[in-house]
Amino acid sequence: MPRAREEAAPRRPRRVRRDRLRGGPRVKILRFSWLNFRNLTSGELRPCGGVNVLWGGNAQGKTNLLEGMWLFTGERSFRGAKDAEMVRAGCAESRLRLDFYGGGRGQTAQIRIAAGRRSAQLNGVPQRSCAAMIGEFRAAVFSPEHLSLLSGGPARRRNFIDAAVCQLRPACAAVFAEYGRALAQRNALLKDIPAHAELLDTLDIWDARLARSGEAVMRARQAYAQALAGPAARFYAGMCGGREALSLRYEKNAGDLAAALRRSRREDLLTGHTGAGPHRDDLAVEISGMGARAYASQGQKRSAVIALKLAEAELLARRTGEPPVVFLDDVLSELDGERQSYLLNRLRDFQVFVTCCEPVPG
Repeated sequence: MPRAREEAAPRRPRRVRRDRLRGGPRVKILRFSWLNFRNLTSGELRPCGGVNVLWGGNAQGKTNLLEGMWLFTGERSFRGAKDAEMVRAGCAESRLRLDFYGGGRGQTAQIRIAAGRRSAQLNGVPQRSCAAMIGEFRAAVFSPEHLSLLSGGPARRRNFIDAAVCQLRPACAAVFAEYGRALAQRNALLKDIPAHAELLDTLDIWDARLARSGEAVMRARQAYAQALAGPAARFYAGMCGGREALSLRYEKNAGDLAAALRRSRREDLLTGHTGAGPHRDDLAVEISGMGARAYASQGQKRSAVIALKLAEAELLARRTGEPPVVFLDDVLSELDGERQSYLLNRLRDFQVFVTCCEPVPG
């Protein structure tokens, strides 16, 4: 079982302390308990309000603890796991409970994982889905899997933006879901029309729905990318001592989506897929003018992703008035002492959970 300790932190300037108070209270985990989650049988964690270090050997369950707490954001596992994979081997179900402060009050949430799916309750009220809890418990997470934000394809970066936007503006989850449904229906129709020409007129209806929801998706993503760019650049400069510059740009696949769908209709009918729309967009990340995916080193990518995650946490704090909980999974071991200090100093207004194999010097 991983061990936890609070790391002492040097005193902060009084001005920063006042700024934090103006921002309101933090989102804070008061108690987390689990039953048959991954390799964890049963137990509970009562963390401190500052930096919590979970340390121990490999395969002891440190990352599992972070994953279990993260699920209360309403998002999927940050490790990409299916629900069934998170139930302890040989057990029928897993149960999680989180007592936390958020939205200006104390709250309690519960998650049950059984028969390959998750169900949730918030303050005793059953939720229609775990996604319905998005915006109640806000958090930001960095794990080794997040390096694929820069090394992987555009879908990874779109998913990052969408999840961040939904935590900031929970109503956007319905917009993204509507676009996904319209896209799936249009693609199915494109495949059916060659054998059923009478369905061609129906395509106009789905084009209109896809264009309407797609424009909303692009506006939300672009606004978030613009807001993220400044803080991310600042944090990256701090990570590398100002020797390099990070820039972000949201790249749209189409400007006027309705017009783009009309132009691509013939090709779409041939391929059976929709070629234009935000499902083809990307978040371009450059380091000193060079594309990070193609040209950045592993160290540069790691620093860039950490900068993106710090910026995500800062935006959540600034826009909601409540700094989110921050989870850092196996991050510090890959950073030198200077970067470790920079990272932890930037997170002093947050409740933080850090996993590592050795205790962090306090």
